[in-house]
Amino acid sequence: MTPLHKAVRLALTEAADPAKAPAMQAYMKSAMPFLGAQAAPRRAAVKRVFAEHRIDTAPEWRRAVLALWRDAEYREERYAAIELCAYRYYKPFQTLYTVPMYEEMIVTGAWWDYVDELAVHRVGGLLRAYPDTMRPLMLEWAGGPDLWKRRTAILCQNAFKDRTDLGLLYACIEPSLSDTDFFARKAIGWALREYAKTDPREVLRYVRLKGLNGLSRREALKNLPER
Repeated sequence: MTPLHKAVRLALTEAADPAKAPAMQAYMKSAMPFLGAQAAPRRAAVKRVFAEHRIDTAPEWRRAVLALWRDAEYREERYAAIELCAYRYYKPFQTLYTVPMYEEMIVTGAWWDYVDELAVHRVGGLLRAYPDTMRPLMLEWAGGPDLWKRRTAILCQNAFKDRTDLGLLYACIEPSLSDTDFFARKAIGWALREYAKTDPREVLRYVRLKGLNGLSRREALKNLPER
């Protein structure tokens, strides 16, 4: 265990309420145990650690993130790895070199609490910064067999609003339209609901055109009158 990981675990342990851990684990349906550190105190604790353990180079930062992720024994330690990805000191390190790191975290995390944060706030940022490279990669992920990479491709523009590449969004949704998995259907609906805040008529048109039903339709039209 690295010095950073030791410091993170200590800080999380001090911020935790162990009595809350079983309910947190049950809610998340997690095989990995929780310490019982809830979101606000958890984030405050790890930010203090990150401020005290500065990392000088992008390769060292990526190694630190993956070490924290891979060696985690508690779910909050993986949350801390995701927080380290986003820590303000390392904004300049958000380049295409981070793609393999995020891909590993998405594939091995394979659950919504990890994947959605990475999709919207990390992969989405890379798509915005490097569209010529990331656009074909998202199309590749969208058409692949891994559910969580497909979910990432669908959700990665959720914060783009009027800068959404609508063609890319629809192209990423298309391969999952026939998928009956809850997390695929939910992602489709969520992505469309977010874009509906920008162009509700277009989302309604698309939902009708594709004949979306069930969960995806309910999510997409959640805030819209269907007329």
